[in-house]
Amino acid sequence: MATPRHKCERSQSVILTGLVFVAVLLLTLLSLTGRAKAGTVVFRIGYQKAANTLVLLKAHGTLEKRLQPLGVAVTWLEFTAGPQLLEGLNAGSVDFGYVGEVPPIFALAAGARFVYIAYELPTPNAEGILVNQDSPIQKVADLKGKKVAFNKGSDVHWLVINALKKAGLEYSDIQPTYLTPPDARAAFQRGAVDAWAIWDPFFVAAQKQLGARVLTNAAGLVKRYQYFLSAREYAEKQPEVLTIAMEEVSKIGQWIRQNYHEAATELAPIQGLDPDVIEAGLRHYEHIYKPIDEEVLSDQQRIADAFYDLKLIPRKVAVRDAVLPINR
Repeated sequence: MATPRHKCERSQSVILTGLVFVAVLLLTLLSLTGRAKAGTVVFRIGYQKAANTLVLLKAHGTLEKRLQPLGVAVTWLEFTAGPQLLEGLNAGSVDFGYVGEVPPIFALAAGARFVYIAYELPTPNAEGILVNQDSPIQKVADLKGKKVAFNKGSDVHWLVINALKKAGLEYSDIQPTYLTPPDARAAFQRGAVDAWAIWDPFFVAAQKQLGARVLTNAAGLVKRYQYFLSAREYAEKQPEVLTIAMEEVSKIGQWIRQNYHEAATELAPIQGLDPDVIEAGLRHYEHIYKPIDEEVLSDQQRIADAFYDLKLIPRKVAVRDAVLPINR
């Protein structure tokens, strides 16, 4: 017959054995969970609120549904503009993004390792240079000596350079004021700058909300291609993910072209703008995406050479180095 002491020791032994079993079970579960997470491919997409296609792709969730069976988890990172997004890509926090024609040039000059994936057909009506309604500035040549606000390294940076050149001015003839879109709008509204170079939906919004006057848009000045980019290592290791992403992007683009009003209504609460403003901006974009070709690469090289000649980037870049061999 067991004594009370022996009963106590046996009880403690059972409890200890149970605790060991639970601990082993927890460690096993944690190990399995860790392996599952380690086996998951993460797809980090950088986007801007102004990037209508990606914003709608995020809202609809169709990409997540396509990639989930492949064990790919999608995460979304918001940036104020293309240059900031490219900084994220260069820092290794972004795998895929959509930007204008100039941010890739600045990123290449900074040594970023990315590749061009696709481009959107030209959208020259989606950006321009604005002045206040009562401004004495009537033509681009009148910008000599004036403060012009824009985001450094953005697509409108290239627009300003070309608009000045066509008007017989040098880049050094103006006072560039480098501001992000929200800061530029505030400066423009209070009269701290004389002109503002900007893209949609901010471009249309300033006209409708502030009564801003268009000095020029990009038509006849620049092509204004938009690009989808990927971190080089990601593109080399996960081509299937990028193929699926572009398929879903194209589907959203087609949906927008067939449903401008519905798309604008959906974007309104996300972008904080009236649907009519967003719809006007949506109609300035083509929403048609193509694989990288020689024409767009040549256009990018012209931009790169021009920015180097103006000493706006520190070194020459070869745009074709940022294309995977299969796309060349």
